[in-house]
Amino acid sequence: MKQIVFDSSTAILMAKIGLLEAVAGKLKIIFPEAVREETAVKKDSFDSKLIMKLIGEKKIKVAKASRLKADKLMKDFNMERGEAEALALAKEKKCMLATDDWPSIKACRLLGVKFATAIHFLIRSHEKGELGKERAMEKLKALEKYGRYGYDIIKDAKNKIEGG
Repeated sequence: MKQIVFDSSTAILMAKIGLLEAVAGKLKIIFPEAVREETAVKKDSFDSKLIMKLIGEKKIKVAKASRLKADKLMKDFNMERGEAEALALAKEKKCMLATDDWPSIKACRLLGVKFATAIHFLIRSHEKGELGKERAMEKLKALEKYGRYGYDIIKDAKNKIEGG
C-alpha cells in the first residue's frame, strides 16, 4: 500500500467533502504530530471527529518528524509548523505530500517532492469511476466553498469532471 503524508489543510478539506475515509482505505496515510494536534483543535467539528476516529482505527498513522528539518523548512519557506513537519516527513519517507498550502506547494516544487491537493484526489476519484459526475461536482462545490482555490483551478477541475 502506497504511503502519503497529509498536512492539516488537506486532511480537513478531504474530511469536509467526505473523501478522507475512502482515501484512508486505499493509501497508508501518515500525519506528523503537529498535524494531529492542528486537526484536533475543534474537537466538536465533524472533520475533527472523523480524523480522530480514523487515527483511533489506525487508518491514519501518526509519526514524529525531525524538529530540526521542520524548523529549517519553516524558516526557508515561511511555513507553519504542521506543513513543515508534513513536508519533512514526506521527504524523509520519499513519498507524496497531500497539501493545499501554497508555501508547501512551492517548497515541494523546489525540493522535488511530489504533491497532491484535495482537488487532485477528487478528480482522480471521478476518473477511476468511484464518483459519478453529479457527486464529484457536489464535492467540487464544497471544495470551492471551504478551500482557497483560484477561479482557474476550479474551472479546470469542472472541465475535467464534466469532460470525464
